[in-house]
Amino acid sequence: MPRGLRSELSRTEGQYSMTTSERVSSAAEAQVARLRVGDKELALPIEPATEGQSAINIAPLLKDTGLVTLDYGYANTAPTRSAITYLDGDNGILRYRGYPIEELAESTTFLEVAYLLIYGELPNAQQLAAWTDQIRHHTWIRLAYRQFFEAFPTEAHPMAVVASAVSGLSAFYPGSGNPHDAADVELATIRLLAKLPTIAAAAFRRTRSEAPVVPDDDLEYEANFLKMIFADPSKPWVTDPEAAHALRVLLILHADHEQNCSTSTVRMVGSSLANLYVSMSGGIAALWGPLHGGANQEVLEMLEAIAADGGDVAKAVRRAKDKDDPFRLMGFGHRVYKNYDPRAKIIKAAAEPLLMKMHGDDHLLRIALELEQVALSDPYFVDHKLYPNVDFYSGLIYRALGFPTEMFTVLFAMGRLPGWIAQWREMMHDPQARIGRPRQLYVGQPRRSFVPLDQR
Repeated sequence: MPRGLRSELSRTEGQYSMTTSERVSSAAEAQVARLRVGDKELALPIEPATEGQSAINIAPLLKDTGLVTLDYGYANTAPTRSAITYLDGDNGILRYRGYPIEELAESTTFLEVAYLLIYGELPNAQQLAAWTDQIRHHTWIRLAYRQFFEAFPTEAHPMAVVASAVSGLSAFYPGSGNPHDAADVELATIRLLAKLPTIAAAAFRRTRSEAPVVPDDDLEYEANFLKMIFADPSKPWVTDPEAAHALRVLLILHADHEQNCSTSTVRMVGSSLANLYVSMSGGIAALWGPLHGGANQEVLEMLEAIAADGGDVAKAVRRAKDKDDPFRLMGFGHRVYKNYDPRAKIIKAAAEPLLMKMHGDDHLLRIALELEQVALSDPYFVDHKLYPNVDFYSGLIYRALGFPTEMFTVLFAMGRLPGWIAQWREMMHDPQARIGRPRQLYVGQPRRSFVPLDQR
């Protein structure tokens, strides 16, 4: 809470009131929020953030007052302290461990960013070489595990296969289930980062009734994945460096994003001391939803629908503004960002040259650029803070690389994996972490007497 700021919240009947204030007599004294319930007053500590919003610690609330807070979607609730990612939605800022996303996307590799998120610092040359070698050593999957994929029908969605396969790692590595065994956690971390591209590629090729392509440990992370996805085993493989670079940028931009739906799911599952594999599977399942990781697919489908309708962007915008028209523009606005999503700027810069190289005058890119201009100039979009988000351009890049829409969320999961791992590990080292157990505001029937069947 900024110095000197005071606010009061009161109920109509005057039963509850809250005053936040700062004691200025000593810089060492903490801020407190004073909550009055009837004739009882609580002094709740206000914990300062390094940057961003501070937090009122309401841990004593239920015990001292018998009350809980009601906060749909956890919009005002911080369930944890975290030192991993800082996000300022009003000013369009995203930092991993203090480093601006713009600098990381331009100057690092995905495995460097993974190391940074998980261990807190960027690796030096020796650390990065050892880290990379460890991951390359674990990219292969066992023959029995490969047969796991053959049990799925070819029409199965790749996200269903990937979520199941990641959870299945617990069965193939049952000795890695102790979340408090540092060696087990370290090995599980390496295995997940190494094997998820192999799993994702196998899931994709299963949808095409194609045999998996074994990992090539001489290739860099992104190039190896592209080979496992697209290579014809009967022909030599040559990596397109621009394609590998574009994929690398996308993975870095998706690597973490604070306490979003999937990350919160990972923490919730892990709070029961579930192992790292099954906790990651929970995150993948949460990411699958169209309101989270599936949004980039909806953006591409929207662009294709506008193109099929003649490419009239002005018409699409008019329809989107009409409350009685079910048509909606996807890829605009964000739960947290009330400014231009910094990741969208980076993706746009990567998308234009790649799409021009692969598709020439790409009609969907032209529609997307026109829509962006509308979002930045139309009073309706500006007033409602509907700026392009990370999903707006990412689907275009995935499409240009040759991925079908059902793989978009799988690629998102690959990028988000190091963030999930970092969040899970941070929670396991937090001495105040507890099993997740939200409360509720019960609004159902009060106690009723049971009615025998013959009397109903």
